Amino acid sequence: MNAESIMTSKVITVTPAALVREVAALLHEHRISAVPVVENHQIVGMVSEADLLHRYEIGTDCAHGGDPWWMRVFSSDRSPEEYVKAHARRVRDVMTQEVETVAPDTSLAEIATLMEKRRIKRLPVLRQGRLVGIVSRSDLVHALLAVKVPSRKRRPISDEAIRSQLLTELRRQAWWREDLANVTVEKGIVTYSGLIDFEQQRTAARVAAETISGVRNVVDRRLMYRELPAMV
Repeated sequence: MNAESIMTSKVITVTPAALVREVAALLHEHRISAVPVVENHQIVGMVSEADLLHRYEIGTDCAHGGDPWWMRVFSSDRSPEEYVKAHARRVRDVMTQEVETVAPDTSLAEIATLMEKRRIKRLPVLRQGRLVGIVSRSDLVHALLAVKVPSRKRRPISDEAIRSQLLTELRRQAWWREDLANVTVEKGIVTYSGLIDFEQQRTAARVAAETISGVRNVVDRRLMYRELPAMV
């Protein structure tokens, strides 16, 4: 799946000349976290909830009108940029100009990574420089719901087949230590024995086993290094 397969095509946009209050109304009415700013069919910015966080109208502008003049001169939170963000009436003055975008064929893995890395909730989708859609975190959640989960009601699978599938999955993971662990399967019950480096490996191994059709239960008897008896 890619951006084009999950994006919203009918994108709500504003112009740089739009009023900040109009943007606030759009965010509230459509229950969205940001809107692209478009001029001459080109995206020139984004206005998000974060851009409207510190506003003088609601007393969140971090103003310090009672501070001495010498503190106002040297205080970084009295910067002109912050004043503009808090008092400007037009979108052009509060929007974020450096906008992260993706192409229609960008994979969902790349989108999720970019959202997490940049701490953003929505990404405009551009085709040849033109806005054709937008992808949000909620779109990724909906994509998860749309994935068809294979039915587990299939013909009985042998213990050998379960073990083979599980080992194939485990060997793809950097955290799996085959040199320290042993895996057995009997009557659909997966048993791990051996050692682990850290506790989360136990959880990860259980999850890996639970994804295999035919697994009835998971038993992990592995010990952590610190649990080993002291050598005499």
